[in-house]
Amino acid sequence: MHKSNAHTKDEWLFEITPKNSLLSLNLKEVWQYRDLLFLFVKRDIVTVYKQTILGPLWYLIQPLFTSVIFTLIFNNVANISTGTVPPFLFNLAGITIWNYFKECLNATSSTFTSNAGIFGKVYFPRMIMPLSVVISNLLKFSIQLFIFAAFFLYYYLNGAPISLNSYVVLFPLMVLIMGMLGLGLGMIISSMVTKYRDLKILIGFGLQLLMYVSAVMYPVSFFIEKLPNYAWIVKYNPLSFVIESVRYMLLNTGEFNTSMFIYTLISTVVILLLGIIIFNKAEKNFIDTV
Repeated sequence: MHKSNAHTKDEWLFEITPKNSLLSLNLKEVWQYRDLLFLFVKRDIVTVYKQTILGPLWYLIQPLFTSVIFTLIFNNVANISTGTVPPFLFNLAGITIWNYFKECLNATSSTFTSNAGIFGKVYFPRMIMPLSVVISNLLKFSIQLFIFAAFFLYYYLNGAPISLNSYVVLFPLMVLIMGMLGLGLGMIISSMVTKYRDLKILIGFGLQLLMYVSAVMYPVSFFIEKLPNYAWIVKYNPLSFVIESVRYMLLNTGEFNTSMFIYTLISTVVILLLGIIIFNKAEKNFIDTV
């Protein structure tokens, strides 16, 4: 009997044990559950289309209407100059990349509260949930990027002085940085929401404020010129660097600062690692507080 039990124990594929390190990524375990990851990605995509009239067209309507409103208010009324770039296209570029970050942060920040029922019934690497959000939002981002490309082509064929430049090869990295920032900040917020529910109310308000200091609707140079004493708020915001860089890559306006690129990469990694640490810590006892 003793030998049989020992033999059975050796046949387990893996053991579910507490994390020894708060920085544990469990990438091997996530890979073992990759089918579940793809299932959650599919679920996130399908649930958006269910019981909707326009389906994925909502992905196009939101950035278009927002770009029109920004163009009317900030460019026509407030007279914020976008240089030689058409204001609508300038705003659409910023909104497209910003929306990817916003959607990742919004969905990830409610990981524990939204999935408490699943987490309390079955085991799987909890990291799969926020990862599925970042991956599934790539579809929405791709649709919005397509509509940007259509307007880019329209303006280009009508003689607008816009063009891609060689830095466009870094565009996928900019998207990755946005996803990592949304994932890291989202995991931090989701861990805090398990104890302090009212923080969830502040997320929407906080995102609005963050958008205004992330150069979504104006060039960084404009903020530096108008409010030089507060320019550091925008200048050292990793999000504003990514948005400004994306505009430079896709519209050839503004500039690409190598030192700020390194700073943004380091900041992104630090935020992501901090998010993983806090997420892993909250994972151990969140079921008692949710």
